[in-house]
Amino acid sequence: MTLAILIAISLMWVPVALLFLGYGEAKGTGAITAFVGACVVVSAFVLCIQGDAFTAGLLFAHGLLYCVVAFALLAGLESMASVGNVSLTVAIISFIYMIMFYTVKGSGYFAFACAGYTILTLEVWLNAYGKFSAKLLAWSLIIWAAIGLYYPAFMLLAGKALPF
Repeated sequence: MTLAILIAISLMWVPVALLFLGYGEAKGTGAITAFVGACVVVSAFVLCIQGDAFTAGLLFAHGLLYCVVAFALLAGLESMASVGNVSLTVAIISFIYMIMFYTVKGSGYFAFACAGYTILTLEVWLNAYGKFSAKLLAWSLIIWAAIGLYYPAFMLLAGKALPF
């Protein structure tokens, strides 16, 4: 299930990136962001029921961030500070997961991916406060969709091992 959710998350990251690059519009992007956020939160509940609270915690944090981003886009919020504040919290959570994946779970690649998630959510925080370019954030989202979502999901779905 987690691998499919990684693919689903890209359905939010790439459209938001394209919106920041000037393609698309806020309400349509907000809609897919809401759908992805809801899917991620529901999948986190399912993982909890299945006994995987570790992965569920990371998915809850990101899924709720996606729901906040969706609300901001759909409501047309003038200040993105609330999105930035949630994103800063998710950055801290992703950083802790980076350490946990490396030291407890022994997964260097998922630790690396969480480092990317940490950087992305810090970029969202900085962007929300006008301290980071939307275009740079857009390209970061596109690059990390490939590295942190598509690559691990499709490699593991194909029965291949991650590189480290």
